[in-house]
Amino acid sequence: KQWYQRRVAITAGDLLEALSKEVKTNKFAPPCDPSSDVRPASLEVELANVQNKLFEKPSEDAEPEPEDEVEMPLPDLMDTAHYFEQAGLGLGREETFRIFLALKNLVDTHTLQSVRFWGKILGTEKNYIVAEVEYREGGEEEQEGEEEEGEEPRDEEAEEPKEGDEDNLPTPDYKPPPVIPKEETGTGCNKKTYFVCNEPGTEWTKLPPVTPAQIVCARQIKKFFTGNLEETVISYPPFPGTEINYLRAQIARISAGTLISPVDYFKFEEDDEDDSDGEGRDSFVENVEFEPPRVQELIDPSLSNWVHHVQHILPQGRCVWVNPTVKTETEDFEDEEEEEEREEPDEPVPEHGPPLLNPISEDSEVDSMPAWSAGLTSNLVPQYAAAVLRSNLWPGACVFGLDKKFENLYIGWGHKYTAENYSPPAPAATQEEYPSGAEVTEVPDPTVDEERALQAVQQEQLDREAEEAEMEEDDEDED
Repeated sequence: KQWYQRRVAITAGDLLEALSKEVKTNKFAPPCDPSSDVRPASLEVELANVQNKLFEKPSEDAEPEPEDEVEMPLPDLMDTAHYFEQAGLGLGREETFRIFLALKNLVDTHTLQSVRFWGKILGTEKNYIVAEVEYREGGEEEQEGEEEEGEEPRDEEAEEPKEGDEDNLPTPDYKPPPVIPKEETGTGCNKKTYFVCNEPGTEWTKLPPVTPAQIVCARQIKKFFTGNLEETVISYPPFPGTEINYLRAQIARISAGTLISPVDYFKFEEDDEDDSDGEGRDSFVENVEFEPPRVQELIDPSLSNWVHHVQHILPQGRCVWVNPTVKTETEDFEDEEEEEEREEPDEPVPEHGPPLLNPISEDSEVDSMPAWSAGLTSNLVPQYAAAVLRSNLWPGACVFGLDKKFENLYIGWGHKYTAENYSPPAPAATQEEYPSGAEVTEVPDPTVDEERALQAVQQEQLDREAEEAEMEEDDEDED
């Protein structure tokens, strides 16, 4: 017995030593053959090889582009970064210059009228560098929009034959609420187009147009971005799309709430005489006669010298309200008979929001704080300082203003400030049970004696009816 216990102890100890040796060997083993000079490239080296293309000079044989025909849409990003750097904001000179070169590649590969560095949205795995662009008239954007619009009717045509099936299956009376149409390209939330990339030098990806359903759902959820545009957004309520759609919805919300400019820098066109207060207008022009306010006026606590130059997004998810109950002529003809029997629904109340070029002094407070915090880039030399405003509603959004220069920038996680911790909305109320009545209430089965008694009563009733019928026939014969 002692020999057996000593044998088991030795075997267990040897097994533990063997496992320990294997773990240590695998942990400290080199990733490649020590005798080879080839080493796997690190992520930093791979990124450097990608960004190296940004610094390549154009070949001498390439023809120079004409400068007089089209104005260069590329902004001086390093100049604006200088003012943000004075306020302690920005991404650093090296990264900013790489983004500057990446924007140049975007301008060279697309027919753009204007380009602006919108900002940077942080993610758990990768970040998003966002560029806000506007195409020239007749550019690629219109062609892509026509292709997307031409694909939608195909699905409807494919579903139509299913309605004429031979089996007459019951159809439910329930009709889902009408889908709110998205705003056309160049209007409302889709007025601008956005491109994103994870790192300067990587390929730019164009974000799709945003829909009202995506904006409405994005207001009810709060999710961190991963950096993968194809990632599924798991949330409640379910988000209609992937991360690329959620990113576009958040960009639209941030732009509508944080893009501001000095008062009178933009003005409405003189030809547009309707809506003198600005409500209903969606376009403006730069004021040539603009006289910049002093820096002390730009940081005035009243915040009356700054205005929003992006339309407000209504609760419907659009900048311009549409009546969802209005139907086309085809729908009216098909549902004419049903509408006669069905009561007409209540007419929805039109939604209204702040007009365009509305002063930020009318923004709602954020947890007993003003919506914006104003200050100078330097209190030591105020005569050479610029005005800087930071948004308290969307942390990470800021803007500087000095003389006739101003620029907006966003660097953050893409989340709106909330005083309380986020909690998802409660699920919808459960449906009520069918009302119980005699036609649906179960009764106990009758006994054998009860069934025989019922049959006897029914037989007597049949015999009585037969006798009455015979008596009526005899009376007719006598007549």
